[in-house]
Amino acid sequence: MAKKFLSFLYKSVLTLANMLVYLGLAIIFPFEKILALAVFLSKRFVQQISAVKIKRIVFVKPKLRALSWLKSPITSIKLPKVKLKKGIKLAKKFVRPYIIGKPAYFVYGTFFSLLFVVAPYNVYTWYRQLPQPILLAQTQNKSTRILDRNGRMLFEIYVDRQYNPVALTSVPKYMVDATLAVEDSSFYGHIGIRPFSMLRAAKATLVDDTLQGGSTITQQLVKNVLLSPERTFGRKLKEIVLALMVERTYTKDKILELYLNNIAYGGTAWGVQSAAQKYFGKDISQIDLAEAGLLAGSVYSPFMDKEVAKQRQKIVLDRMTELGFITKEQSDEAFARELVFVLQTEYIRAPHFVNYVQNELIDLYGKRMVYFGGLTIKTTLDLDIQEKVQTIVTDEVEKSGPALNISNGATAVLDAKSGGILAYVGSKDYFSQKDGNFDVLTASRQPGSSIKPVTYALALASGRTPATVIEDSPVSYSAYGQTYSPVNYDGKFHGKVTLRQALANSYNVPAVKLLRSLGVEKMVELGAKMGLTTWQFDNTFGLSVTLGGKEVRPLDLVNVYATLARGGEYAPVAGILSVTDANGFEIYEADGKRAQVVDGGVAYLISHILSDNNARAAAFGYNSELVVPGYTVAVKTGTTDAKRDNWTLGYTPSYVVGVWVGNNDNTPMNPSLASGLSGAAPIWNKIMRSVLDGKQNEPFVIPSTVFVKVDKECQNASEVFLNGTAPKNLCAIKKDDKSERR
Repeated sequence: MAKKFLSFLYKSVLTLANMLVYLGLAIIFPFEKILALAVFLSKRFVQQISAVKIKRIVFVKPKLRALSWLKSPITSIKLPKVKLKKGIKLAKKFVRPYIIGKPAYFVYGTFFSLLFVVAPYNVYTWYRQLPQPILLAQTQNKSTRILDRNGRMLFEIYVDRQYNPVALTSVPKYMVDATLAVEDSSFYGHIGIRPFSMLRAAKATLVDDTLQGGSTITQQLVKNVLLSPERTFGRKLKEIVLALMVERTYTKDKILELYLNNIAYGGTAWGVQSAAQKYFGKDISQIDLAEAGLLAGSVYSPFMDKEVAKQRQKIVLDRMTELGFITKEQSDEAFARELVFVLQTEYIRAPHFVNYVQNELIDLYGKRMVYFGGLTIKTTLDLDIQEKVQTIVTDEVEKSGPALNISNGATAVLDAKSGGILAYVGSKDYFSQKDGNFDVLTASRQPGSSIKPVTYALALASGRTPATVIEDSPVSYSAYGQTYSPVNYDGKFHGKVTLRQALANSYNVPAVKLLRSLGVEKMVELGAKMGLTTWQFDNTFGLSVTLGGKEVRPLDLVNVYATLARGGEYAPVAGILSVTDANGFEIYEADGKRAQVVDGGVAYLISHILSDNNARAAAFGYNSELVVPGYTVAVKTGTTDAKRDNWTLGYTPSYVVGVWVGNNDNTPMNPSLASGLSGAAPIWNKIMRSVLDGKQNEPFVIPSTVFVKVDKECQNASEVFLNGTAPKNLCAIKKDDKSERR
């Protein structure tokens, strides 16, 4: 038997050697003929493969003069020569395809090659393609954290995992014992696998047609982190091999730590720390026995079925008792205790703002980077201001909404100097089942008269002054076969009024007359420069644009007022302060684009008019919701036709507050709603008071291009002007408008 085996081995090795030698020499000597045959066959394969028929195979002794010096069986063996039937003509210059060796030797060589070359090579390749255990210690796909300006958590962006690793020393003994009890009680005694448990699980699956776990904690770790979840023999084999490798690479404590940080605990909680925070609002180090029992038994989120969660908790506690980890009394007490879960709405704070920032991040870095990159984003939001503003909007809409037929409200608070968003409330309640997640601030709404400051800024830049007199009288314009006849909010005409009075009291007719003389295209162009990102002049704009006939994004409109607060300097709205990657490197570069789009003197004149309570008293009275006692605040209201949108926007040199109320579906509000006296104004007033609380009054700084003129000959009438634009006298200013213009 041994002699036969040695003979077989000798013939196999010899044949393999002959094959390798012949291949090498074939490349050197008849290479051009082999190449020609290969080219020929490749070209004619498609057309003639169906016509190829083997006539017979004979063995011939090749004439290899080049090998005559070689003392080897290769010079004497016969090679199989394939003869083809007629119809397949190969030029004589081509060499016939040969297979080296006698049939028996060929079989021996093939078997030997498969057993000792191919199989070992494939095993080695398969092994080399396995994920390396060292990858376990490298944090997997990290969630992106969105923080407020003071570092407080707003939200974590993730696809299906919320990942927050902790050291094993931070995990209480109850949690460790509960995990070992229910998952792998012999964890510290095996080598990474339990063969008998695996056989028992295989029998249950194949014979009894039931599922039974046979995987160790090490195997589960490998399966969840390094391998795909499919149920195949190949994956199971990889799992076993990797489990053995992991046990040789890490200590038992480290493996357990990696397991606790990389296993799902129901829903989006990934790892014990995320689970403890998500379900109980606690750090993992603070959980007790009852909470540990529930977490260790969590297969699905306990919010999906609390009864099933309690049943799983009972199984864990009973198993801990059986293993001697706890007493029966401790188990019963833990099971009887009522668990207090955290409201899930707390897991996203400032939700509309979070969505706004997330969309910005995706535009900057792409979805994969945002979802898996482990970014840390510090935003401009001030969570303290945000929560106060959200409460005010919600309470006020619910209080006045039924009477005024208002179902929703939105507001934005900006840092006027930087353009940073301090508060962002897209609706009264993001979590409302009826259109709660609709973000009004990025929707398209008509601005009503709140757009008029753009028209008046253009007028002042074109040579008009606050003292310019405008005739508030009936007028009609014809265009495209239609007649447009603007009317005032109060249904009256007020005769000769100054530009100050027209803007402060929000008279419609003077604004339309001004725009007629200035040009619609110029106003649209200025509006776009001041922050209206959706405005681009086309044939959809008419004279009614100065009364709010063209939609804007509310957030953009708030930024128009921020441009005025900055003295006419445009800056983009900002939601992000910094972005650091998973390694702690700063990768965000803010858009520093700023531009002086409105003359500083013109911006001051607009602010001066909008903060003049005496000038607006004719329409709003002296004690309206537009007044913030003790503070100089520029403010403007707006209401659209049929009362579908109601606005109040105001600012100081440091803060801008814009408020909208209405209905998402454009349903008209109550006709009795009074612009500036109800609707948005009370909300705006409360928010502005909250923002300014504890801060000193901050008057608008008078630019050097502006001066105050007092005309003693005209009853000490006063007005502010750009240098070189003041009239000779101010007698045109009405006697009942003698407010101090300082």
